[in-house]
Amino acid sequence: MQTKVKVITVYNCSLERAFKTPMLCDVSKVHKGFGVMPRVTHCTEDENWGKPGSTKKVFVAKSLTQKGGWASVDKVIEREENAYWKIEVSEFQAWMLGFSRFTGEWKTTELAPNQIEIEYTYTLHSDVALLYPLNWLFTKTFWKIYMKRVLGNIRKMTISKEPYLYP
Repeated sequence: MQTKVKVITVYNCSLERAFKTPMLCDVSKVHKGFGVMPRVTHCTEDENWGKPGSTKKVFVAKSLTQKGGWASVDKVIEREENAYWKIEVSEFQAWMLGFSRFTGEWKTTELAPNQIEIEYTYTLHSDVALLYPLNWLFTKTFWKIYMKRVLGNIRKMTISKEPYLYP
């Protein structure tokens, strides 16, 4: 089963900043933890991150749901400069309510100079039919709240012109 959630907002920054910040900045400043989601501490094996086909290992702090350490692998599926990212999060190292992978999409549209619409979409893929109702509820409630928190963190980074870690 695939469950999708979308959040739309507007950032007041350049198109380039709105496009690059969520993927090319320090991800530990984006994913600070919330509820059952542990905070990201760092990434490794990320030398080519940002290019289609590139991957990185994501590490998290200890939490109620994670022992800490290596948590998952992020992969860039698609990158259309200043317009669209598609990534996949997979190889979960802890049980994730029956989810097998997440697919994230980040679309930027320039409405006016320094006024960028962000369309942030996540599709959560689950393979355990018995858990489908729980998966749907988790995606439509908790995950949507989490996505709004992530958007807020990224907004702050665009305002402060956070430096990119990757080219």
